[in-house]
Amino acid sequence: MQEKNAATLQSAMEYLMTYGWAILIIAVVLGALFQLGIFNASTFTPKAPPGACHVFRPNGPATTSFINLQGICNGELPQYVAKFDGTNSYISPGSTALLFSNHNAVSVSIWIMLSYSFNDVYRGLFGFPACCSNSQYDLLMEPYSYHNNAVAFEVVGPSPANTRYYENPQVANPANTWVNYVGVYDGTAGTVTLYINGVSKGTLTGVPGNLATGNANPMKIGGNTGDMFPGEMANVQVYNTSLSSNEVAALYQEGIGGAPLKLNNLVGWWPLNGDTKDYSGNNNNGVPSAVSFTSSWESGYSAP
Repeated sequence: MQEKNAATLQSAMEYLMTYGWAILIIAVVLGALFQLGIFNASTFTPKAPPGACHVFRPNGPATTSFINLQGICNGELPQYVAKFDGTNSYISPGSTALLFSNHNAVSVSIWIMLSYSFNDVYRGLFGFPACCSNSQYDLLMEPYSYHNNAVAFEVVGPSPANTRYYENPQVANPANTWVNYVGVYDGTAGTVTLYINGVSKGTLTGVPGNLATGNANPMKIGGNTGDMFPGEMANVQVYNTSLSSNEVAALYQEGIGGAPLKLNNLVGWWPLNGDTKDYSGNNNNGVPSAVSFTSSWESGYSAP
């Protein structure tokens, strides 16, 4: 029996010596493929092509009746996302009139992934050419001490001139991770709220009403000269109403490819899935500057 066991052990050792290197190589290759996301279920999930889902307004832009979604609108992952270089990249929608159609309410939703953590330079995430011109709103990221290197959603008021009202949860900006930010201004309630991944991080109270007038500031997605966003961006939505906490949570649960809610109040929708068109039905198409699109964006994304 001992001789038989010894022979079996010797045979096993010879097998490992003969084929062990091949097994090791296979293990290394499988490990590398896993790291590249090859075995991620989302890798094999069908992607929605550019323009797959859009809002249909039979009576033209700004119609608030008989609106519906058409196309592939079940939250499919996008084929592409927009890529900003942090230096010269931005998108300019053609008109801001609808974006400020309700001076007392605005909600902005956006998915972003930073290329790197901020250090000592302000980076505009979603905003306007000047940081503090009267009556505007923007989602932004600043490393300045008064923002504690955190995200903020702000509205700027004319009285006193250029007064900034912002909600800042003092949450660090993660690099290489997709995050959904939603900013909500409610002038009637006098509040500004910032949500991160569907969860409120705080509400600023005592904010004046009638702030979102826009003045002459054209909107820019991606920041301002010298204050540019570095990373990837998707699914920018703007509403002329104050979304509720339940609606914000629902938007997040739809994921990065989710369709808008409250179509009657949707004033701008730029999925950034391969183009800069406005799919809200209002035809406020964006004009890109140094913006590219990438299909290799899923690293760092976890479905809700």
